[in-house]
Amino acid sequence: MGGHPFAAKASFDGGDLDCGNGLLLLIRKHIDPLEAGELLEIRSTEISVPEDLPAWCRLTGNELVSHLHQGRQHSFLVSKGKFAPEKARAAATQDSMPLRQPVVAVKIPASLPKPAPAPEITPLSVLGIGSWPRPVWLLDALHRHLEGRLDDASFEATADDAVRLCVDAQLKAGVDVVTDGEQRRDNYSSFVGGILDNCQLIPITDLLPYVEDPAEFERELRALDVPAGKVRHPAVFGPLGRSRPIALGEARFLRTLTGLPRKVALPGPYLLTRTMWMECVSDRAYADREALARDVVRVLREELADLLAEGVALVQFDEPVLSEVVFGHAQHNRTFMCGALGEKLDTPAELAFAEKLLAELTVGFPQERVALHVCRGNWSPDESVALHGDYRPLLPLLARAPVGTLFLEMCTPRAGDGALLAELPRTKRIGIGAVNQKRREIETPDEVLAKVGPLVELLGPERVLLNPDCGFATFADNPLASAQIAQGKLASIAAAAAQLRRRHFGR
Repeated sequence: MGGHPFAAKASFDGGDLDCGNGLLLLIRKHIDPLEAGELLEIRSTEISVPEDLPAWCRLTGNELVSHLHQGRQHSFLVSKGKFAPEKARAAATQDSMPLRQPVVAVKIPASLPKPAPAPEITPLSVLGIGSWPRPVWLLDALHRHLEGRLDDASFEATADDAVRLCVDAQLKAGVDVVTDGEQRRDNYSSFVGGILDNCQLIPITDLLPYVEDPAEFERELRALDVPAGKVRHPAVFGPLGRSRPIALGEARFLRTLTGLPRKVALPGPYLLTRTMWMECVSDRAYADREALARDVVRVLREELADLLAEGVALVQFDEPVLSEVVFGHAQHNRTFMCGALGEKLDTPAELAFAEKLLAELTVGFPQERVALHVCRGNWSPDESVALHGDYRPLLPLLARAPVGTLFLEMCTPRAGDGALLAELPRTKRIGIGAVNQKRREIETPDEVLAKVGPLVELLGPERVLLNPDCGFATFADNPLASAQIAQGKLASIAAAAAQLRRRHFGR
């Protein structure tokens, strides 16, 4: 077969794996730690790879430098990003890496800890949904860490500084409940895939072989406001385990910065199951989506127990893809790239499945310390590309959801008539979206009052919390607002809340 004109920095043998059955996971594992312009050699005997690999390179922005073959044996030399010959000539080929992903044994705790007391979240409290814009220097550290080019300790020290800035901005704005702004996460949901055992994060551009219509998927990726190469998707290759906590470290660090009640947001069980289930990858570890869901619920229960035992006042589960279930067919928008890709059945079946998973997750935990957040898409400031429709199709699920608080977007016109919320049980607290994080303009306190005042009267002030419609930076690389605008919007909510407290409670 001869030799390539340049030496590879790393190499591995993919054997007979095709791009839709695990080869891309191995490519990603080996190419991420390389510097831009360095070379990876991929060896393969699978007949489809010579056609599929060049397409993957084009889509992901990597460069196929050389292709050799002899009989069934192929060898590909791929540059990470644009080829840099000066780096390739100086590189020495490393030993070949293992063919298969190592699967670690799952350890399940014998029992879960009991909840510890937490500060009370009082009526008309002001709080964020979760995410906060990341500084540029944190984004750089985040991507180097994801690619294995920055060690854990260095990344955590950098992220700690970003969280300090985020919390300081919230306190200056006058919030009553704090979050850490999800500063350590690349996005609101798939970050979990980089923490759980036997799961790997891959860029969403690597998913081309898994979708029904690759050409349409490629078109959608090019139209994204979110840089598709920066958004990562979890791929499950073995039984899910939680040898490391998901967000417990975030909550503990947050406690060192403030004594205010803390809220932690996590992706919900339905969202994670839809995200993680991919044919030809997940089915090597699980017989079906329901089997995967059982382990998703288990690891989330372990995390929920630890967070409540840590004294977190409220744990919020995000299930925005529920909107895709009820509105996605009619509007043909793929607005939740990391959730809408997974297998989906008919609408009633999906809603019943989501409700079942939420019930299994929360059983035995105090409902007043668990929340659910539902929105209609938060990856673009363009309102026209996100889903729209009122909460009517979701009211039965929201009414039965075993949570004490519902965080719902209400400020965007896409949310429809807020009067529908009066049909929800009075036992549930409602977090009303009071500002639209997609708008660059900062709403005045009077504008906030005009929007939320009637809903506070309708629902009763004792069961209302005030928040933005959604996070300010759901995807790390695509914040919908600057930190200054985010702080200004929270400050307007806080000023309006002060007037509402005086009006309704005399304080």
